Amino acid sequence: MNKNISDIEIVEKLSHSFKEIKKEISKVIVGQDEIIDNLIVSLLSRGHCLLIGVPGLAKTLLIKTLAEVLDLKFSRIQFTPDLMPSDITGTEIIEEDAITKKRDFKFIKGPVFANIILADEINRTPPKTQSALLEAMQEHRVTAAGITYKLEEPFFVLATQNPIEQEGTYPLPEAQLDRFMFSLWLDYPSFDEEIKIIKQTTSDYKPELKKILSANDIIFFQDFIAKVPVADNVIEYAVKFVKSTRPADGTLKFIKDWISWGAGPRASQYLILAAKTKAVIDGRYTPSIEDVRNFLIPVLRHRLIPNFSAQAEGIDSVEIIEKLKSNIE
Repeated sequence: MNKNISDIEIVEKLSHSFKEIKKEISKVIVGQDEIIDNLIVSLLSRGHCLLIGVPGLAKTLLIKTLAEVLDLKFSRIQFTPDLMPSDITGTEIIEEDAITKKRDFKFIKGPVFANIILADEINRTPPKTQSALLEAMQEHRVTAAGITYKLEEPFFVLATQNPIEQEGTYPLPEAQLDRFMFSLWLDYPSFDEEIKIIKQTTSDYKPELKKILSANDIIFFQDFIAKVPVADNVIEYAVKFVKSTRPADGTLKFIKDWISWGAGPRASQYLILAAKTKAVIDGRYTPSIEDVRNFLIPVLRHRLIPNFSAQAEGIDSVEIIEKLKSNIE
C-alpha cells in the first residue's frame, strides 16, 4: 500500500476492497451477509468476535475463507476440557546441540501465533485455559518462562460457542466476555439459501479464491480508521446510550426493573470504532449516529446482564436494547 496516497483515495480503496472481499467469500459461503460484514468491521477495528450458533452452519469454513482471501495465517484451536494453556501459547522443550552436546531450552510456538485464530467452542475448556487466550487477545503477546513474545499483526480471534449444548461447559465470565467487540448470532439459512448450499456442497464445485489484501494492507487500514474524525454529537450519543443501560445511572424504569449490570466504557469505545469502520467501508469520511445504532445489538448483547425478573418474563438483552433504541433518539 502506497503511504503517500490521499485520504480520499484510501477511503475509495478500502470501500472497493471490502466489496471484493465480500464477492470472494460469497463464492464459498451462501448468505450470512450481516455476519460477514461484522467480522470484517471487527478485524479492521482491531477487535475480536464471539460467534454463537448451532453446529453445521459453516463457522469454521467462514473464518478460514476470510483468512484465505486476506492472505493471512490461519489457526484453529479446538477447546476441550483437558486443553492446557501451553497447548495454546506454546511450550518449552530441552534441545541438545549436536556438536557441543550442550542442552538448552527452546520455545516452540503454539497455534496462537497466527493472524486469524478460530477458538472453537471456547466454553468447553476450564477458565485457566480460557484466560491464556484472552490475555493474548488483550495484550497481543505471550509470556513464557519470563520471556515475552509478540504476536504477529494483524491479530484477530473468532471464538465460537454452541448454544444448545451446555452440559460440561464453562461459561465465560462477564469480565472476559467484555474483551469481545461483538457477540454475533448465526442463524439457520433461508430455504433458498439452503437449496444453494446443498447444490454447491454435493457437487464438484471448487471455487478459485483471489487474495484481495495482505497483512500490511490491513494494518495500514487499521491505522487509518483509528485517525478518522468523529463529531462530538456521535460520541455523545454512544456514551448516552451505554450509560442508560446502567441501572444506577439510568432514569428509565424498565432498565432498573430488568438489568442487574449495564455496559462499561469499553462498549462506547467499540461502538465508535465500529461506526468509523462502517463509514469508511461505505465510502464516507466520518460516521453518523445511524452508524452507531447499526452496532448496538452486537456490541451490547453480551454486556447487559438481565436480572431474575427479566429472565422470569422471558426477556433477553436484545429485547432490552431494542426497547432502549426506541426511547433514545
